[in-house]
Order: sequence, then C-alpha cells, then structure tokens
Amino acid sequence: MDDIVKQALAKWPNVPHCYGWLALDARGHWRMRDERAQHCNLPGDKLTNAALVGFITRNYAVDEHGCWYFQNGPQRVYVQLEATPYIVRTDPAQGWRLHTGAPLGAPEAAFMTEAGALVLRHGDIVAQLDDRDFADVLPQLRMDGAPVEDEVLLAWLEGRAAGALTLHEVVVERIAADQLAARFGYVSVPTAPAAADR
Repeated sequence: MDDIVKQALAKWPNVPHCYGWLALDARGHWRMRDERAQHCNLPGDKLTNAALVGFITRNYAVDEHGCWYFQNGPQRVYVQLEATPYIVRTDPAQGWRLHTGAPLGAPEAAFMTEAGALVLRHGDIVAQLDDRDFADVLPQLRMDGAPVEDEVLLAWLEGRAAGALTLHEVVVERIAADQLAARFGYVSVPTAPAAADR
C-alpha cells in the first residue's frame, strides 16, 4: 500500500466505503462505472491513465469477507469482479503474469468452466486466463497425455468425453462459472452492509 494512502487512513479513519463504481473485467482492465453504467448494468469506461491504473493496482486488496477493493486514500472503493480477483496472461519471456504485473508462479490447480474459461490457482491467488491468450495455452493442454483437439476439448467440457485433461501435469477440473466465487471465497459484487449490520 502506498505511504500516502496509509497517511490518509490514519488521518481520516471513518470515511464511508464506495460500492458499484469500480470493476475489474475479464481481460484485466479496470472500469469506472458511473451512475448510468450502474443503472443500465453496463461494464463502464476502461481506465487508460497509466498513473491511475498503477495507483489502483498498488492499492488493491481483499477484506475479511472476500470483497476486493481499492484503497483510495481513506476510502475503500469496492470492486465488482466480472470473473476472478486476478486475471492472468501469458508472457513468452516471463511466463504467467497477473493483470497487476506480478508473476502468478507455476499453477498448482487448474479449472475450466462450461464456457471454456481457464482458471488457475497458485497459493491464495485465483486468476482467470484472459480469453485472448487461450490460443497460446491450448497447445499446452493434454488429454490422457496426448495433445487435445478442439472437438475433444468441447466434448470434455460438455461431459460427453471422459479422460484426464491436464495443463503441465496439473489436472484440470470442470467447474461451473457461477460456482467460482463460492469455491474460492471471494465476492463478485460487493454490496454495502445493511444498517443493522454496521
């Protein structure tokens, strides 16, 4: 966390939290969701200012309830997650890289949703693969030790084909997309607690 953020927290410890205004999309982009975007359930505008994106990334954290947020000075701005708390990309020179720029490390577990989204876990980090990188990862998947063809992978996703799908010797498990948050203990859409809970 930035020192300026720590100083602001010490100076103003009771600033109300903010909900609904910031999102992380499935390609690892931060999105500002104004009132119209929230009302119409739109993704919001992609943030492109490098300094702002860097500030959000450095001050991105999770609370005790599994809600992810950006600490904006004394205020927590809770993040709506389109997919998982992190998005991972492939980098030919550096391997698996998170949307924050940090390395993921070697996947310890792998999962694939019914729509073909690949989710990797290393330690406490859960990251969905940016769909634009799936073509780079597909040749690394194996079905019972052999390269997997598109039709075979589709049949496996639909439960019409048996076999062990692996990624670098890590078994890939099927998982429903709507079960990811519960399985890994994060909240996709944080909401303000009811007045009685405060």
